Amino acid sequence: MTRNLLPIPLLALWVIASPLRAEGLTLPEAVAKALAQHPSMDAAKAQTGAAVARTAQARSGYLPKVNYAESFQTSNNPVFAFSMLLTQRRFSAANFAIDALNRPGFVNNFQSLVSVDQVLYDFGGVRSGVKSAQLGEKLSAEQERHTKMQLIAKVARAYHTVTLAEQFLKAAQQAVQSAEADLARAEAVRSAGLSTDADVLSIRVHLAAMREQQIQRQSGVDIARAALNEALGQPLDEVVSLSTPLTAAPAAPTVSSTIERPELRQAGLARELAESQVAGARSALYPQITGRAAFEADRGRFVNQGGTNWYFGVGLRWNLFDGFANRARMDESAQALVKSKANERETQAGVNLELRQSQAAFTAAQQRIEVATATVAQAEESLRITKNRYEAGLATVTDLLRTETALLDATTRRIAAIYDHRLAAVAVQLAAGTLSGDSNVLQ
Repeated sequence: MTRNLLPIPLLALWVIASPLRAEGLTLPEAVAKALAQHPSMDAAKAQTGAAVARTAQARSGYLPKVNYAESFQTSNNPVFAFSMLLTQRRFSAANFAIDALNRPGFVNNFQSLVSVDQVLYDFGGVRSGVKSAQLGEKLSAEQERHTKMQLIAKVARAYHTVTLAEQFLKAAQQAVQSAEADLARAEAVRSAGLSTDADVLSIRVHLAAMREQQIQRQSGVDIARAALNEALGQPLDEVVSLSTPLTAAPAAPTVSSTIERPELRQAGLARELAESQVAGARSALYPQITGRAAFEADRGRFVNQGGTNWYFGVGLRWNLFDGFANRARMDESAQALVKSKANERETQAGVNLELRQSQAAFTAAQQRIEVATATVAQAEESLRITKNRYEAGLATVTDLLRTETALLDATTRRIAAIYDHRLAAVAVQLAAGTLSGDSNVLQ
């Protein structure tokens, strides 16, 4: 019987590599984790849920209001006693006696009342309230989408800041190693009588500066990791292994012809809401037609000696003068409409500008990567030549240190350009309103 088994070396390699793959957190996974557990998303979802509830409250204006009341009264007031006996259907001929009318005994009344009130017509007041609530619901949904996009951008920024800090730390460590090698080289050259103690001391100072920079870079890594944990909504001391490397954005950010920014949609919804509120304020100037129905049971005892009756009526209520309060509310809502239209125009211009700026930053970062990559190659070759010349006594220690510093600066600029390129790609989709957990700029 044959078995499909991996060769022992490949099997061992697979066993060793598998945990490493499982431990690494990719950027899309980090975004999904943040969206699932960050408090800002819980708050945004709760706000949307509250807006949905407000819409249900507004729709209740279309439905009748049903109330039930239970009460108990007792009195020997002649009028009360007379009316209660009639209501309870217990009035008799004996109750017409003058003495019984003037000095009745106390009468108990247990009353059960079910009433139904319904607005029949209010010139669009309830309709305007429902529309305003629905617009508020859409505004909350757009605010939730805005919070989601901002959180995605925050996670991407924090994630790449960690990888940037680690790359800076790696560059600083390489600079320390190179300075240590330079120190050994300088001591060898001094032993050969080709340099002085001043050269060795200069390199020692340079080495100390590189070690100081390494310490600072390590601190930067710790701070960046804490910031990433905060963006993920988890304890700041959580240890997270990242697997998405800091490389140039895998593809140019896709931007549709229509900008879908939540802020822009919110501005349009705010204008519609102001228009709805103007209509709602105007409806207060007109009468309100209502209907009322009631069923009543009155009893001398709680369970018997009673009578029932019903009532139905239609009424009109019209506020003819309220000190010009309704007029003032109409003026207020009209000014709010003017403001919302101005805000919409301002938001549109700001969104267009932000998109253009982010696209320009992406293009500039892409060009900086090309320039920095070529510069790093040139700096490496220059350092190689300078080291050879220094060992041969043809270059000074100043030349050596200058080329060492130039290589570190070029490497740092290249890493920073890649970081800016990554964030600019995210910023383009954020400005266009298309950033999501599945965006290609997060791969």
